[in-house]
Amino acid sequence: MRPSPLVGLPCDRKQFGHHPFQAVGEKYVRAVVDGAGCLPVLLPSLAPPLGHDDLLDQLDGLLLTGAPSNIEPHHYGNESSYEGNLHDPARDANTLGLVRLAIGRGLPVLAICRGLQEVNVALGGTLHQKVHEIVGFNDHREDKSEPLGVQYAPSHPVELAEGGWLHRIAGTREVMVNSLHGQGLRDLAPGLVVEATAPDGLVEAVRLDRGRPDAPDPFLLAVQWHPEWRVTENPFYLGIFQAFAAACRQRAEQRQ
Repeated sequence: MRPSPLVGLPCDRKQFGHHPFQAVGEKYVRAVVDGAGCLPVLLPSLAPPLGHDDLLDQLDGLLLTGAPSNIEPHHYGNESSYEGNLHDPARDANTLGLVRLAIGRGLPVLAICRGLQEVNVALGGTLHQKVHEIVGFNDHREDKSEPLGVQYAPSHPVELAEGGWLHRIAGTREVMVNSLHGQGLRDLAPGLVVEATAPDGLVEAVRLDRGRPDAPDPFLLAVQWHPEWRVTENPFYLGIFQAFAAACRQRAEQRQ
């Protein structure tokens, strides 16, 4: 019996009282287990960053999770952060480098919410810090006064790119997704192609495709919504994790 593929999840650095802790939302850990059938491995976000080179060689996939924090804007431009914007410099220092290392090693990557933004920034793209304040865009934030089941319920449709990965997973050009983000993609990084857009035109999903027929890119899919939420109850969300799992299993077979 083959061992389950190993999927790394970078941690958030969170302060509890006087002590910093390394933390990952349990819903992401459960989605790796229940949705992908893989084993989660937590990757600490330390300052200064750990050298992840040797560790990535032992993994079969990388899941970049959502988080309460946002990427510090100095990583993608010269604008200042706004008052009250929660940051996690240790996570930034670790994940932005991890994205590039994972691609270089052919490691499958699934990125969710903050993870989508990390992929875009790591590869040279930029972000909107407050999508809801930009003329032409809708407010994509959740109502935090509502129960979690309402916050994570389907909120708006996304249009899936014809013939794209998500189109093949969904079997349709339009699906409903949840929406729990204040920031969003502004300039798309080189090598990323759009997989889904919101009705207001905001990019909601991307994949890696650098157009090199002689050197196929590894699996990298990044979405702005949260497919980890009750993943086994939503066929589309489950399909995303199963596609990631298939890439991880292929990687595991090659590694072994």
